Amino acid sequence: MYLYTMKNLFDIEIDNSFCRNLPKDSVDENTPRQVYEAAFSKAIPRIPSKPKSVIVSKEVANVLGLKDDQIDSDDFLSIFSGAKVLENTEPYAMSYGGHQFGNWAGQLGDGRAINLCEVVYKKQRWAIQLKGAGRTPYSRTADGLAVLRSSVREYLCSEAMHYLGVPTTRALSLIETGDKVLRDVMYDGNSAYEKGAIVSRVAPSFIRFGSFELFASRNDVTNLKALADYTIQYFYPECKDSKTKYTDFFNSVAKKTLDMVIHWQRVGFVHGVMNTDNMSILGLTIDYGPYGWQDNFDLDWTPNTTDFQHKRYRFGNQVQIALWNLVQLANAIYLLVEDPKPFEECLENWKKEYHTNYIAMMGSKIGITIPQNSDINLITDLEENLSLVETDMTIFYRLLSNFNESEPSNGFALIQEAFYDATAVSGLVTSQWNQWFSDYAHQLQKENTQFEARKIQMNLVNPKYVLRNYMAQMAIEAAEKGDYSLIYALDSLLKTPYDEQVENQKWFAKRPDWARDKIGCSTLSCSS
Repeated sequence: MYLYTMKNLFDIEIDNSFCRNLPKDSVDENTPRQVYEAAFSKAIPRIPSKPKSVIVSKEVANVLGLKDDQIDSDDFLSIFSGAKVLENTEPYAMSYGGHQFGNWAGQLGDGRAINLCEVVYKKQRWAIQLKGAGRTPYSRTADGLAVLRSSVREYLCSEAMHYLGVPTTRALSLIETGDKVLRDVMYDGNSAYEKGAIVSRVAPSFIRFGSFELFASRNDVTNLKALADYTIQYFYPECKDSKTKYTDFFNSVAKKTLDMVIHWQRVGFVHGVMNTDNMSILGLTIDYGPYGWQDNFDLDWTPNTTDFQHKRYRFGNQVQIALWNLVQLANAIYLLVEDPKPFEECLENWKKEYHTNYIAMMGSKIGITIPQNSDINLITDLEENLSLVETDMTIFYRLLSNFNESEPSNGFALIQEAFYDATAVSGLVTSQWNQWFSDYAHQLQKENTQFEARKIQMNLVNPKYVLRNYMAQMAIEAAEKGDYSLIYALDSLLKTPYDEQVENQKWFAKRPDWARDKIGCSTLSCSS
């Protein structure tokens, strides 16, 4: 059973530029297949049996031009559950390829994402997409559906990242479908039925690095150029009149990607699956699968079970992977330029800019200014100390803002709450921390910043609250029983992650012991 159309009751301006400017798959059949010389294929959402709204972001709805009373309507539920399609729109799935775990995977595409339309409101363009609304020509052997478990994580994390100031796609709504979906959570042969759900995702565009890679891999220069020209016209207009517009475009993408990853490192976020098909051409965090926030600071930590052996996407390697992915994008766009030099120069500059930006970011986290080319031992020694014993990253940096350089001997006592096991804090650990606080106090005294002013600035870059995996898992387990109250509570909490929120102090806490090895808290798979 498929959809029927309804009039645009919301009176929103629909302008499907992607479909208008780029080639469509000549086959309308919704069957998994290889799709050539096309940027997208027709894909009709599957009608859910009994859709029920779980949560809607009024902020995102307002960004799209939707009014508060409209988001509570039956029409909203019908459209954003995939039960109905707006008049004069044709849902579609995007075609792209990608490198997965460093290996070229060929055609991938939107296997369980269906784009509804593009909306223009207050001169801003937004693409609206349903994740988990059924099969598309790119689903391969999968069903194109999503479960409540992964959908709760996607909704909460998208919005949490936005309020942390991290470039990201947004989440408009989370809707239960009323259907059961079969999943093998840990890929160990123990499949079980779970509640189905759909997240409505919003971004200016969902174009990925892999969108360019697929055309390049097939030497389809005509459509590669069309895609690049479209992306530049609508999202990088500052490049369109330049004689070097393609390399200028690449430089801009590289800068946005660097900004995004620096923000990830700042808040302790680990994406978990930085394949090139999961890299936004707009430098947005996209595709929230097996992600996680650092509990204890660990450069080698990855939340993705698939990545446990090689740890390719571990916290400390995210910047190198971003660079590797940019190289793959450069290889694709090179076909439009045929001169490697500007790409090589950009990537070399990127490495330098990363170093400068990373040191500046770390300086902001500890309230100091580090001049370029200066001694950065204070930063490297800090990261070494954080790794000596299990030390909670979020709690440590938040407590650090209370440090007064006039009393350096009190520094170590200030951070006791950040240690997971006080008995593991030996004399050597204490000694190294005391030395660091002494050096830190000396640097603060040199800069002569006022304590209160520094504390305010540090608390603007070091969040008090982040979406720890155990918090998301608690919300999931309650939601699976029909209780959405924790989803609402966390959604509210994470809208002001830098505020003290004394009434929510219970969430300013280390990962509980029960969550250390629990599935969904310590380990996650791509199953959703």
